[in-house]
Amino acid sequence: MVAAAPAALNVPPAAAAPAEAVTETAPAGIPDASGSAPEATAAPSAAASTDTEAEAPAIVVTGHPPSPADPVEQLNAVSFKAVQAVDSAVVGPIAHTYKVTVPEPVRDGVHNALDNLDEPIVFLNFLLQLKPGKAIETLGRFAINTTLGVGGLFDVAKKKPFNLPRRSNGLADTLGYYGVGPGPYLFLPVIGSTTVRDLIARPFDLLILPAIAPTPFSDPKVALGKGIISAVDEREQNDEKIARIHGAADPYYVQREEYLARRKAEIEVLKGKRKSIYDPPYYELPPLPAKDGPATDTNAPNTGTPDAANAPDTTPAETAPAGTAPAETNAAEP
Repeated sequence: MVAAAPAALNVPPAAAAPAEAVTETAPAGIPDASGSAPEATAAPSAAASTDTEAEAPAIVVTGHPPSPADPVEQLNAVSFKAVQAVDSAVVGPIAHTYKVTVPEPVRDGVHNALDNLDEPIVFLNFLLQLKPGKAIETLGRFAINTTLGVGGLFDVAKKKPFNLPRRSNGLADTLGYYGVGPGPYLFLPVIGSTTVRDLIARPFDLLILPAIAPTPFSDPKVALGKGIISAVDEREQNDEKIARIHGAADPYYVQREEYLARRKAEIEVLKGKRKSIYDPPYYELPPLPAKDGPATDTNAPNTGTPDAANAPDTTPAETAPAGTAPAETNAAEP
């Protein structure tokens, strides 16, 4: 987008400037009538033109057009830049250290246990969406994984003979399912990408687990600890996606469009308009940036589809925003 030039740029052309007295001067080095050689002087018009160009403000060019979904883009962009700096300096290195020092089976167990704690959120919202079948499946997953899966450390329910896929859900998804629009896009510290609808719904989801299991989850220390572990786990799970976004020519634009496209696809899954957010891929991410040289895509197609090692179950499922049930296969719209 090219910003409109300010009024100060309407400088009259040089030709309109007051005329200066012109004196014929012999070329440098050639004596004039008095016998002395005149000194060479710079043309005044060229100097004036140079001064005008130096004083004129630069025209600002942005990499993307304004979006009606993002009316406070300037504030969001400032927040995004600050969060991006903190992520590069603190959060990213912590997640990387967690990934390289903690064995993968342990990390998988932590991730599964966090997912299992979110199953009551999923169950309740399927009931609100009048989807009793998926609600019963979710309740079955919770019972199986809590018992046979040792408190949810192992996702036994998704395997044979149960074949109960992991689904995510939340109040924001329920609101979207019933036609509540997302409202303006926001990028907030700690929360990250969200919308007004998702932001309002998030606290209600966070209250469900303490309500049904007050001991120990009503303890603020336990809730804070769970939140920190969830944040590190989510950052580690999304490491490649974040690297693609941060390596883009316009990271803020890619971050916003990816989030809104995913939420839209998730709601469409709930409404039966698509089987999965990856069928077709909900958004095409830029390739991974190379350490030296041009960006290269080393792991996956240049789409929002995860690579084969991280691909979710193909069974439709719903994803929720941060703070609700984490995304596994699908869930909400802008």
